[in-house]
Amino acid sequence: MNRSAFVLTFVCAGCLVPSLHADDWPEFRGPTGQGHLLKGTPPLTWSKEENVVWKREIPGKGWSSPIVVGGRVYLTTAVPLDNGDRSLRALCLDAVKGEKLWDKEIFLENGKQAPKIHGKNSHASPTPLVRDGKLFVHFGHQGTACLHLDGTILWRNTSLGYAPVHGNGGSPILVDDILVFSCDGSDKRFLVALNVSDGQVRWKTPRTNEAPRKFSFSTPLAIEVGGKKQIVSPGSNIVAAFDPKDGKEIWNVRYNGYSVIPRPVYANGLLFICTGYDRPSLLAIKPDGMGDVTETHVAWKTSKSVAHSPSLLLVGAELYMVSDNGIASCLDAKTGEVHWQERIGGTYSASPLFADGKIYLLSEQGTTVVLRAGKSYKLLAKNVLDERALASLAAVDGTLYLRTEKHLYRLGK
Repeated sequence: MNRSAFVLTFVCAGCLVPSLHADDWPEFRGPTGQGHLLKGTPPLTWSKEENVVWKREIPGKGWSSPIVVGGRVYLTTAVPLDNGDRSLRALCLDAVKGEKLWDKEIFLENGKQAPKIHGKNSHASPTPLVRDGKLFVHFGHQGTACLHLDGTILWRNTSLGYAPVHGNGGSPILVDDILVFSCDGSDKRFLVALNVSDGQVRWKTPRTNEAPRKFSFSTPLAIEVGGKKQIVSPGSNIVAAFDPKDGKEIWNVRYNGYSVIPRPVYANGLLFICTGYDRPSLLAIKPDGMGDVTETHVAWKTSKSVAHSPSLLLVGAELYMVSDNGIASCLDAKTGEVHWQERIGGTYSASPLFADGKIYLLSEQGTTVVLRAGKSYKLLAKNVLDERALASLAAVDGTLYLRTEKHLYRLGK
């Protein structure tokens, strides 16, 4: 078995992948939801001129990551209006040429009533997703919508109001015929599932624990354990798994942490999550329990240079992470043993990407550090754009899509 086949087998074992189209990047962190490009060799190096296929200015501001499906790029943004309101919009671009195909307002945000957001956030941070000819966009407490791929709005849901802290963040996922996302505000904390067909609430499950600081922003991950599906959703002071049929909690692990951002990763019987502020820990959890399994199902944990914002990356038997302050690490996924740890410079919010034996780490300063995946540290390239960047990379075949504060780049040969 070659390395790429081994990696794909390891990553997808037990992780629910709705559609494995190697030429698509349909949701946050791609077709596996865990940051893996399944086919193709993206460029190793680029600059403002080198290996830039196209560069397009994106109106407004949004830190949602781009997705690429069927030769089209989809993303969201928030465009300020003269009266202080914001137009929350979905955009579609031709992936080959970068031409804008359509630009649709989904919601109008009242600028006077909108809660303040964190300086690193935007009013359009959740990443959209595409499945079966439909585009799903999410703006946190402002609402959720489903569109035809030509931009026609099929339904909207604005019934799930809550009091956000620092704005919106977590992205939705699709599990069978439901759209699932977390709502962790200062007043309410719950996981909710909407019908894909009409946007109506299928189920809504409150968090079962107390947390002094209730707000979090993580994106759930759907996995399969013992032949049964679970939706894993980290929040403040707790990570829990839920049954997608009715939203009932299956198991939970409790910790001290809030403002949880990273999306979980899962393979070979272990689930990996980060616990958020103030000092994040990394937990390796066996997700085959019932009820509170805090004392019985945590295989190992560490607090050394763990990320607050970027998600983890699991490649073969190695677990990679980059801390917000620029320390990259490689750990043994089974034991937590550190293979290497290096300061790579910059600060980080974007989640890492694995492609063709390489790890791509995009800093907030717009520099992408490329490392060789493996138990020994090997720096391959540093690519500088000098533009602020918090969105995660998208990858399709031999190209990368990189969003900065004002532009979207297609990088490739």
